[in-house]
Amino acid sequence: MTEITPPETAIASQEQISDGKPDMGGGLPVINYWAEKTLDLKGGLLWKTLLHKSACLSCAWGTGGQKGGFQNEEEENLQRCAKSVEAIASELMEPIPKQFFQNYSVTELQKLSSMEADRLGRFSFPVIKRANSDRYERLEWQEVYEIVTQAFQITPERLASYSSGRSSNEAAYLLQLLMRSLGSNNLADCSDLCHAPSTVGLNRMFGSGTSMVSLADLKQSDCIVLIGSNAPANHPRLMNELIKLRDRGGKVIVINPLIEVGLVKFASPAYPIKSLLKGSEIASHYIQPISGSDVAVFLGIQKALIESDWVNYDFLRQYTDGWEDVIAQVRSLDWENITSTCGVSREELEIAAKMIGTSQRVVFGWAMGITHHANGVDNVLSIANTALLTGNAGKEGAGTMPIRGHSNVQGFGSMGVTIRLKEEILQALEKLLQRSLSRVQGYDARSLIEASERHQIDTLLCLGGNIYAANPDLTQAKRALGNIDTIIYLSTKPNLGHFHGLAKQNTLIIPVYTRFENPHKTTTESGNNFVRLNNEGTSHLNQREGAELVSEVEFLSKLADRLHGDDVVNWRSLQDTKYVRQLIATTIPDYEKIGEIDDTNQEFTIANRIFHTPKFSTLSGKAQMFVTPLPELELPTISDFGLSEHTQAIVLALGTGRSYSQHNTVVYKDGDYYRGMPHRNCILMSRADGDRAGFQEHQRVTVKGNVGSMENVEIIYGQIREGSSLMFYPEVNAIFSAPIDELSGTPAYKRIPIVVYSNL
Repeated sequence: MTEITPPETAIASQEQISDGKPDMGGGLPVINYWAEKTLDLKGGLLWKTLLHKSACLSCAWGTGGQKGGFQNEEEENLQRCAKSVEAIASELMEPIPKQFFQNYSVTELQKLSSMEADRLGRFSFPVIKRANSDRYERLEWQEVYEIVTQAFQITPERLASYSSGRSSNEAAYLLQLLMRSLGSNNLADCSDLCHAPSTVGLNRMFGSGTSMVSLADLKQSDCIVLIGSNAPANHPRLMNELIKLRDRGGKVIVINPLIEVGLVKFASPAYPIKSLLKGSEIASHYIQPISGSDVAVFLGIQKALIESDWVNYDFLRQYTDGWEDVIAQVRSLDWENITSTCGVSREELEIAAKMIGTSQRVVFGWAMGITHHANGVDNVLSIANTALLTGNAGKEGAGTMPIRGHSNVQGFGSMGVTIRLKEEILQALEKLLQRSLSRVQGYDARSLIEASERHQIDTLLCLGGNIYAANPDLTQAKRALGNIDTIIYLSTKPNLGHFHGLAKQNTLIIPVYTRFENPHKTTTESGNNFVRLNNEGTSHLNQREGAELVSEVEFLSKLADRLHGDDVVNWRSLQDTKYVRQLIATTIPDYEKIGEIDDTNQEFTIANRIFHTPKFSTLSGKAQMFVTPLPELELPTISDFGLSEHTQAIVLALGTGRSYSQHNTVVYKDGDYYRGMPHRNCILMSRADGDRAGFQEHQRVTVKGNVGSMENVEIIYGQIREGSSLMFYPEVNAIFSAPIDELSGTPAYKRIPIVVYSNL
């Protein structure tokens, strides 16, 4: 095979990672990265994009304000981070050369890593891989629409879509409207693989599945409990709020099996005098529980709150249902059961309880360290129970705050891209379409893979995302996708799914504009329920000969027009995103203001989601509390993995994670500077576990899960809870098939039994 060399302009700098790990997050490395990117030959284009009025391509933390790209919804300045620069710089790559797919077979392309695939450049013309070919070939647009239209003319139950938050509200709304108009509810989404437990749990408790906390609320809180989050790497701008909270005398409780250096101390470039050089203290109290024991941690905190009389019984009686059962369960538990389950001392839990119980306004925030468990919904319920026990819900500066990963993943859910569509929206869509819609339960991301493995899906449309690499058991995912007749990928850049997630007959890749390039206005929604209006833009690719990009809105509306023709909805007119927004205003609850946003230019916070009074969106208006059982946490033995008990080995609970310089499945740099992991084929474990197994740091070992193994894995020691370990997603997805949270359908990526052993 000829070596595949990405364009030179796409090569990101590599930090030299050694045994000397940094003593704080942020700081001068961030400044150096900004300088490197903004002062190179493409610096002008990068600055133009940074200043463009559009939501950040990276995380869902805030979306920006009325005046441009560097402001948040509170119109504070300097609100761009290195993650944003990484994402933009990646989209500003040169197009993949015209002859590239003629020169390289799919078999050769399958040897690329995630980072190497991303660096190939931007898609700028449609391509297809046919059943009898091992290469992608260029495709004319007329044939694109002919193939896709034919592929959609099938039994609705055999038609599915998958999506990510990289696109707009308008594209999301069109996707679900098209799918439901055809009779299919198979609207799988990347959120099924991440925050679905948050949505399910919070909907059960409060009638709303999103954050009840706004950015303005965070500025009023005096305590933040941050659970299962690596905010310094994945949501750097949240760190500014934590710094300001500590500066005003507030407290930050961090709960995470791994000590992330940026959650101990973080140096923010937004505060060059007080923070950048010396760093700011973040965690007031850091708890390292056994992986998967979060319910036990919060039951312990609840028990300490009860015993110290820090429970707000008046609030419970007036504004909640089910609180008596929750109190009774906590009282019935003895401390030994709690502490032995979570591995955290009673004293540590009592310290956390005192901080929460004596604070006036507490925000509870969490990420996928909470949701990626077989009891993910129970984890969320236990956190929310703690908020309610102390009256920290339904008032300013307090409440529950799931921290979403992708920039518009929450907007997709709001637009109806979900298998759990609210009846209110379904009825509004039926009124719009003037027909009854299917009530058949659709497939989420995991059940879609399983249905495909059973040969029950014929056509799959992927609006962004990487359904192949995001799933556990990559062998199963590849096999399942290979049973589908036609897969259509709407993408800006290559990912592993384009080379491994291949259809049985036709695999099409449709080149689309990224958010800041769309020729029309779009909107997006932040994790804190703020809707941003994104200005029109242009693409640098349009200056290149042969570029043939299309917007997702245009592609979906043209496809719908071909499928429906004359209908009650003028499908071709939906290329006008203003018209789409008017439909959203009439069919999506609490989104009425979007129908006026083109005329008023007024971005807005969605109504009935930020709870400043204890009146919730449930039938009774009260929060519903639920008993959360202690988890039973056992790991298999070495022999359960088919190894001799005499093997030099140790069984650990593996958590999958992203590296510092990574966004979802897209890898920008090979290693992780902050964790001291020099490349992707590492396992982070505690020194105590390594010593117990007789390993040495930097030793090469085999890591085995329940469906496969990874060879030549380098051991890196870090400040991680004994019995726990960390490896990088998506590569490690190949070795395990994860249990599923029955209430949400989300895989348990954070407590995977593995055995680490030496071949010597």
